[in-house]
Amino acid sequence: MAADEVAECRLPACCISHEFYKAASKCPDKIAVIHAAGFSRITRDSAACSQPDGGSTKFATAETAPSSRPPLYDGDECFTFSDMLSAVENLSWRLRRVLDGEDDPHLIKPQSVDIFREKSLHVSENLQSSSQSIEQPTKIRNMRTPKVVGIYMEPSVEYIVAVFSVLRCGEAFMPLDPAWPKARIQSLVSYSKADLVIGINTSIEGNCFHKLDSSKWLVDEGSCPVLSVSMKKNIKEQSHSLILGWPCESESLRSFCYLMYTSGSTGKPKGVCGTEIGLLNRLLWMQDMYPLHEGDAVLFKTAISFIDHMQEFLGAVLSTCTLVIPPFNQLKENIFYIVDFLQGYFISRLVAVPSLMRAILPSLRSPCFAAIQYSLKLLVLSGEVLHLPLCDMLLKSLPQTSILNLYGSTEVTGDCTYFDCKRLSPVLEKEVLSSVPIGLPVSNCDMVLVGENAPYEGEIYVGGLCVAAGYFQHPYLMPLDLSSEHDVSGCRFQHYFKTGDFARKLPSGDLVFLGRKDRTIKVSGHRIALEEIECVFWDHPDVADAAVLSREVDGEFLLLEAHVVIEKSAKDAELLKTSLRNWLLGKLPRIMIPNRILLTESLPLTSSGKVDFLSLAASTLTDQQSKIDIGEIPQDHLIQVIRKVFSDALMVEKVSVDDDFFMMGGNSISAAYVSFKLGIHMTLLYANPTPLRLQMALLSPRSYIDTDIDLVAESRSLEGGLAPKESRIASTLVDKTRKILVQADSDGGIYNPFKKSKTESNACSSEKLRPTNSLRNPTTLQTECSFSRCNKSTHGRQCGGSHLCNRVWSNIIPGVGKRFMRELWKVDMGSCVDASPLVVSRGSNIYLFIGSHSHKFACIDGKSGIVHWETKLEGRVECSAAILDDFSQIVVGCYEGNIYFLNFSKGNVSWSFRTNGEVKSQPVVDKCRHLVWCGSYDHNLYAIHYQSYCCIYKLPCGGSIFGSPAINEMQQKLFVASTNGHVTALEIKNMPFKKLWKQDLGAPVFGSLSLNNSDGNIICCLVDGTVVVLSTCGSIVWKVSTDGPIFAGPCLSQALPSQVLICSRDGSIYSFEMATGNLIWKHVVGHPITSSPYVDENTQLMSNNSNSSDRLICICDSSGSIYVLRVDSSSTRNSKRNMEDRVEEFARLDLEGDIFSSPVMIGGRIFVGCRDDHVYCIKLDVD
Repeated sequence: MAADEVAECRLPACCISHEFYKAASKCPDKIAVIHAAGFSRITRDSAACSQPDGGSTKFATAETAPSSRPPLYDGDECFTFSDMLSAVENLSWRLRRVLDGEDDPHLIKPQSVDIFREKSLHVSENLQSSSQSIEQPTKIRNMRTPKVVGIYMEPSVEYIVAVFSVLRCGEAFMPLDPAWPKARIQSLVSYSKADLVIGINTSIEGNCFHKLDSSKWLVDEGSCPVLSVSMKKNIKEQSHSLILGWPCESESLRSFCYLMYTSGSTGKPKGVCGTEIGLLNRLLWMQDMYPLHEGDAVLFKTAISFIDHMQEFLGAVLSTCTLVIPPFNQLKENIFYIVDFLQGYFISRLVAVPSLMRAILPSLRSPCFAAIQYSLKLLVLSGEVLHLPLCDMLLKSLPQTSILNLYGSTEVTGDCTYFDCKRLSPVLEKEVLSSVPIGLPVSNCDMVLVGENAPYEGEIYVGGLCVAAGYFQHPYLMPLDLSSEHDVSGCRFQHYFKTGDFARKLPSGDLVFLGRKDRTIKVSGHRIALEEIECVFWDHPDVADAAVLSREVDGEFLLLEAHVVIEKSAKDAELLKTSLRNWLLGKLPRIMIPNRILLTESLPLTSSGKVDFLSLAASTLTDQQSKIDIGEIPQDHLIQVIRKVFSDALMVEKVSVDDDFFMMGGNSISAAYVSFKLGIHMTLLYANPTPLRLQMALLSPRSYIDTDIDLVAESRSLEGGLAPKESRIASTLVDKTRKILVQADSDGGIYNPFKKSKTESNACSSEKLRPTNSLRNPTTLQTECSFSRCNKSTHGRQCGGSHLCNRVWSNIIPGVGKRFMRELWKVDMGSCVDASPLVVSRGSNIYLFIGSHSHKFACIDGKSGIVHWETKLEGRVECSAAILDDFSQIVVGCYEGNIYFLNFSKGNVSWSFRTNGEVKSQPVVDKCRHLVWCGSYDHNLYAIHYQSYCCIYKLPCGGSIFGSPAINEMQQKLFVASTNGHVTALEIKNMPFKKLWKQDLGAPVFGSLSLNNSDGNIICCLVDGTVVVLSTCGSIVWKVSTDGPIFAGPCLSQALPSQVLICSRDGSIYSFEMATGNLIWKHVVGHPITSSPYVDENTQLMSNNSNSSDRLICICDSSGSIYVLRVDSSSTRNSKRNMEDRVEEFARLDLEGDIFSSPVMIGGRIFVGCRDDHVYCIKLDVD
């Protein structure tokens, strides 16, 4: 469809004014709008009567609400459709007269008298050049530029009447949010050359801060007249017979019907000229796909600065639903009041940003608000990326509600694509995603992807009825960033808007949002160009330069961070920060104020002289994104910590113990920062907004459990474990909380129901269990630890070190008797299993995580072999997985170069990072710095910050990295080896990380590095069969050779403290003395060994003739044999026992396939992968 055909497209509706008239005439006596002042007082009074510790409050429920539908509470103010129609007719008549130059008793004029005449002449003289500035077909050249009327109000019935009245007059409205600073409103009125501004004379409640009697500055400081309106007066005034023609019947159509200013990358806001046909198309599409009915109720709670507010009130009014408007100032005080309004008025449709739903989700799950699950029919999410974990929680919490994920921008009438989340499950069965798709185009809109990888991946271009008319630059209407006659086979529209967003197309046709390449971000749904904030900084007299960046914290919200270079003559730094913040508050909306201002002497630059934002972000990463463990803070210091966090969030110098966080300027974004830093839920902050009250609440077990226990319990069930340590307040409270949580889930296990998939088990439920084997018995001990190849282990907070783990995993078997191994279970993985298993003990449960060549990655019950979940990755998996320090996510790489972060309990991809080569290296978790270190075939070692979802450092190593790096935490150093034979040392104490030394070993290194904990020496195994031990300074301590190549890493175990074990392709396992490199013993199995050995640290051999120091070692040769060797742990090179007596074969089992997987042996059980496509659990027994 060409541009002229778009202009002539005929929708079922002709114009919004006609549609409103038909709707209002159809149901004149039906309630159209409710100002929820009465219910607002109920919620406030209930909150005031609640306990100061943040205890739960009882609000109106389905049983206590009035019986009328929609319900009306004492004090509510309602308006019928007849009232609305009468008010629109009267205000339209007044507006037309004022815009034509006549007077009005409520018109406040500036000092210049002939303003309308001057503006009219100025505009009319330029109309022709304005229209000719855009290439338009002849059929649509009879377009005119409408007059712009600003509307200075919060969401209210007056605002709705004002919008319909401006549209009825054939002009364009411009929302002016009263929450904006005066300077911004003045600049927008100036940019737009507004002919008039409408404001409220008398509000319904009488306490709204946007009344005109307190806003005379609009006239005094501008050149634009202001008309004050009152809903009550408009209804009471006698209706005037309009001589106005309908806008759709005018000889010259207006080129746009609304003007909305958004943040601009040039440093100034951009005025987007939205069209009436775009609004109508979006409304008709939604009504056709997800219709509103007369009995439905919609909540009008979105700020007028956000384009989604139009869909809220236009959709409700034009479909003759009831619109419920809560007092906007009350929602600003406490966003959780939204939940009360949802239930109190049986709201059937809610439009929100994902971050809002994340905040109120715990309240939605409360039994007190269970009725919302049945009344809320549709939840419309837009403005931000919808991550899969949040979507999953919403789907579970609102099982009766349809959930839509929309994508768009102001330039495309808010929304141009949609995805119904009920289609998510079948999509995830075929695709690996970290966020919900943005879906398919809405009606009469077209989407194409443009770029090198088109049509499957590229920049999103949008065409069709949704595209705005252009950007307003008085008196011209400037074109959008359009592709010139973009020619795509099968496309219907000739002109496409270049969004700057990038997406990937799935086989289903759905688009998946990938991000942007510029510096435009979304915060709570609001588009922010970071350049505009920088421009305001530059205007400050004490600022020499400034750079603003954003960072995602904890996967929850965005923080804005400003780095400011001050003039040498500038005053005290702390005073300057306060001055800068006040400067910004006077010029920018609060949502654009940086959360943090850092003063610096200079900004890092790239080689081309531009600001190096990556270096800038990395320089201050850890401090801002670290949580405070308030459970470890002495009670007498807690108040000071809270005051400091308040001060940082509000960007003020001092906060007293009685200062109210929200009275000092706190909002939902700064509240999210406080809740993140303190590890609490926002509900606790809203209930206790002063440092003193929050301290009392945190020290009160009752308040913690009442306000946050539902969230913690749900977090446990979803994530498969206790809440992270940051959410534990004090030791006594942890104990009480733990008791409650253990009652809910005594095993702390996987939430998903078990599924028996391709599992073959020889374990019998009736089999008599040995009391000495804790693996086979449920235990009340709650563990949190993981084990992987080469005796690598990690321990969570539940373990209290490894001693508790030893009690859980301890196993005693006879030292004499018939020894044999038997298969307990095996699981079919679809292809070769070369990866080594990751075994995790959590609660009394055991989980095994492993991948295969079939791209499959699975979580398996370590006791039964039942598959909890399996995920299809993009490439085959050959490396071992790792687990984050909070045990929430599993990290694994694949052959396609991706490093995946998988949800522990469900296996869905939380997010992923892509390298430029195969990933065969097991990731290493650096919990002190919240990093995952992982090497790639592309010769680079990556440091991925798993709380901010980004790579903060990349180390070129000159060769492929197949083995894992090693971290010396005491010295804060990291060591990594590559296939070019080099070992590189890195100091990781502070950013930027510093390369210390590089040692050339002369042969490739394929295996992982290991560290001797006693002296910090690094053990390296070379492909040529050499074993080299380096000091922390890089010098060679000792060097020995084996008789064959070495492809796996060395094994060090606390059970064999003086030995390092090496397996070689010559078919032997070697034991070298750790300090000297002397050979202690050697055992030959006869077949090549490609994997690493594993020492069972939890099994003891007991007999009268057996040495109590004997230990068991598991090795696997490449031909498929599993060996258990018995070794004297006290043996040294100088011991009296012969080498042959120090080690013996204890048991052996042959599998059908080759084995390249390194085994894990714990408590007599062996977990290993095999090339017969299975992963096995083998049990060692002695008769």
